[in-house]
Amino acid sequence: MGQKLQLYTSVLICLLACSCQGAARRSSQTAAAEPLLTGAQQTEVYFPWLADKSFALVINQTSQIDGVSLADTLCRAGLRPQCIFAPEHGFRGTADAGAAIADGRDPQTGLRVFSLYGNNKKPSPEQMEGLDYLIFDIQDVGCRFYTYLSTLHYVMEACAENGKTLILLDRPNPDDYVDGPLLEASCRSFVGMHPIPILHGCTLGELAGMINGQGWLAEGRRCSLKVVTVKGWRHGQPYSLPVKPSPNLPSDRAVRLYPSLCLFEGTSISVGRGTTTPFEIIGAPDQTLGDFQFVPRSLPGFDSRPMYRNQTCFGIDLRQDTTTCGFSLRWLLEMYRRSPDKDQFFKNARFFDLLAGTPLLRQQILEGLDQESIRQSWQASLSEYRQMRAVYLLYP
Repeated sequence: MGQKLQLYTSVLICLLACSCQGAARRSSQTAAAEPLLTGAQQTEVYFPWLADKSFALVINQTSQIDGVSLADTLCRAGLRPQCIFAPEHGFRGTADAGAAIADGRDPQTGLRVFSLYGNNKKPSPEQMEGLDYLIFDIQDVGCRFYTYLSTLHYVMEACAENGKTLILLDRPNPDDYVDGPLLEASCRSFVGMHPIPILHGCTLGELAGMINGQGWLAEGRRCSLKVVTVKGWRHGQPYSLPVKPSPNLPSDRAVRLYPSLCLFEGTSISVGRGTTTPFEIIGAPDQTLGDFQFVPRSLPGFDSRPMYRNQTCFGIDLRQDTTTCGFSLRWLLEMYRRSPDKDQFFKNARFFDLLAGTPLLRQQILEGLDQESIRQSWQASLSEYRQMRAVYLLYP
């Protein structure tokens, strides 16, 4: 009984503290302007659900409340998770893209950390045993091929299979557009699992509802789902990320350019991995590609084995670009046009198709179609997607 009283007291103290912080934030705003509060910041909503419950976290370095990790915040409130499940790049967000993440223990909290990237993309029945809830709190960037969405899918599947409830703490979409070709079934992979466009125009909370509602989980299962929605945000409202969502998206500009430049990952063109401005510069070791020069290096906190490491690359500097937003084919078509060896441009054709979600885009580029013609080819399916998407929107 004394232990329960201590737990409830800790929760109450934390809620009061959060309430005071919230009041302080609101006092700096005008009465007409509602402050933006992520799902995680609204502790008064979901902390009471966790008292006397067993739960685990699916989080990374973006899972913060006012600069403090959600794991630390919960532990300080006497709400200790059973473990942490970490997506691509790991719990602290330092691992390279595609790097294997090992299970371990977080030195700051002492919590066990299980990787959801590599061979084990879904929590096992043994790891789920005894849990009441899984709490998912990860900042997405709005792109189909950003793998946090795939992690969400598998976590929902694990909850559905094991009779657990997922609490999703929602966050805004910084690339909030609907554009690009839809994924075809033949191109389903961890970098694209759902028949949605490259830019899906949803938060992860909305996508979770869509995954449930469209029956996209294995065997058509449904996940028991609670979404703590964002306050003070609406679709189309700009959002600057307080924490970089992965090592190679270190700035708002990189996040903005990422949807248009990521397709280069299946080509012979570097996107600047191994520099301090990845996804803001493009090029390769060929002087015909442009006047701008850069040299990829093994940089801590970015990429340890970048493409064209220690070689001088020539291309285009997009750090002053203010016009590219949403999904644009401009730079892809321009670099293909400049490339002297077009047969080698699509260096990894299959990976390019997986990112694009269809082999048609690569074929259209090879055939010399212009951007307007290519874009026209996916408008009908985009229109159908928008109608379906409207059912799952949680924000104006």
